[in-house]
Amino acid sequence: MTILVTGGRGHVARSVVDGLLAAGARVRVASRSPERAVVPAGVEAVRADLADPRTLPAALEGVSKVFLYADAHGIDGFVAAAETAGCPHIVLLSALGVETGDPTRDPIVRMHRAAEEALRRSRLAWTFLRPGAFATNTLQWAPAIRASGTVRAPYPQAHAASVHEDDIADVAVRALTRDGHQGLTHPLTGPASVTQQEQIDCLAAATGRKIRLAEIDTEEYHATLRQWGDEEMVDTLLTHLAEADNRPAAVCSTYRDLTGGPGRSYAQWALDHAADFR
Repeated sequence: MTILVTGGRGHVARSVVDGLLAAGARVRVASRSPERAVVPAGVEAVRADLADPRTLPAALEGVSKVFLYADAHGIDGFVAAAETAGCPHIVLLSALGVETGDPTRDPIVRMHRAAEEALRRSRLAWTFLRPGAFATNTLQWAPAIRASGTVRAPYPQAHAASVHEDDIADVAVRALTRDGHQGLTHPLTGPASVTQQEQIDCLAAATGRKIRLAEIDTEEYHATLRQWGDEEMVDTLLTHLAEADNRPAAVCSTYRDLTGGPGRSYAQWALDHAADFR
């Protein structure tokens, strides 16, 4: 049984690969740039681009299950190729809020809803993983922290229950290697709601250096975020941040329910990624 992991250069995908190998699975990694993918020994890296259906048949040959990153532009071609290849089970990395968000205003909701709907219409079995905020999103602070020890951002008391990529991967591996997950959705968050200021404090403790959060207005932050996405995406991120100001985020019990243990805290994530901020 070969399991294909797409988005092979991403944090979650790399953790999924490690978990699948530990479970004894045969793994193939797909990436738009496989020559740049760092994969463990014995893992095949192949080119696959959902926007280019011609790359999919070879990547899917002999594959029985797929860990899939959402791509609304290529999902229909992927579904067709997976059905032809006989892949019975797709575990999709979707997003929390995909059912309640407004797809006309939120590109994250729009992309993941399109991917989920395409899989629901297909002949493929599916499992949807719906994580909320990724702890890895705070890697955007790393250049500023390394350079000056100061993060400039609005809303220091904005909350997020950020989820560790290893928690997402643990659930993905279970869905890919154990029965009983087909047709289910798994919402995922971290184990606690943490403010931006508390995240900064965790990073300071993990790195052993002083890190300051300097509050700025949204207009200045808007200009900063433009390097990460287009206007619609930036507006969406700022809206979510404003809505989270002084408002604790909901926490899901899915990880504990499935694994029997607590999810990894943001403090643990900071320790795991301390080198990125030094």
